[in-house]
Amino acid sequence: MSEITHRKKRLSSFKLIVLGFASVIVLGALILMLPFSSTAGVVTPFHEALFTSTSAVCVTGLVVQDTGSYWSAFGQTVILLMIQIGGLGVVTVAAFFAMLSGRKISLMQRSTMQEAVAAPKMSGIVRLTGFIIRATLLIELSGAALLAPVFCRDFGPIRGLWMAVFHSISAFCNAGIDLMGIRIPFSSLTLYAANPLVNLVIMALIIIGGIGFLTWEDIRSNHLHFSRYRMQSKVILTTTAILILLPALYFYF
Repeated sequence: MSEITHRKKRLSSFKLIVLGFASVIVLGALILMLPFSSTAGVVTPFHEALFTSTSAVCVTGLVVQDTGSYWSAFGQTVILLMIQIGGLGVVTVAAFFAMLSGRKISLMQRSTMQEAVAAPKMSGIVRLTGFIIRATLLIELSGAALLAPVFCRDFGPIRGLWMAVFHSISAFCNAGIDLMGIRIPFSSLTLYAANPLVNLVIMALIIIGGIGFLTWEDIRSNHLHFSRYRMQSKVILTTTAILILLPALYFYF
């Protein structure tokens, strides 16, 4: 009997996660269809808005319209919010707002949070979620602060700050979506190929965001004591280093 109940809870958590992602994608698509979401003030076809919304939430980086030139400031903000929700996870974002409101997190909600971040155990999941949110905001703000001088120089103070924030969040969430099309459509960061600061900051954000929340927690708890890390963290860090360094050396030579 307890096994059947456990299966139902797991299925309910899974359904909640899937429905949460689907709801954000559809809602984002409907908002992006609105005239004030595009610079031309036209209604975007549903399939284009849905593709953009799906790509943003699932952080894949594919676009059918150039993000910098087609979407208005409002549309870009909607896309950025979807990237952030997709990068953190719908359940993590919902749990964060529940924590802010002071509500008690139920056992079922904790189980769903555990499923969402693939945590090995339920105990400490609320603390882990708080750590994820704080670390994410700190790293993204740090990335934006480092990018801001370059983008403010090239695009002016207001737009430059927006570009810095957008690209910091997009890189950290591994979204691959950029706003550089305001100069040359779909040019991405090719105009900054010779800029070491932009290259290094974006690369660092991609790597830090890509290794995952549980690996951060391991690094925070055990610092440089690599032998104390979970097997999962050891595999992720070792494989990431190999897959970055070896191809980089190959391309260099």
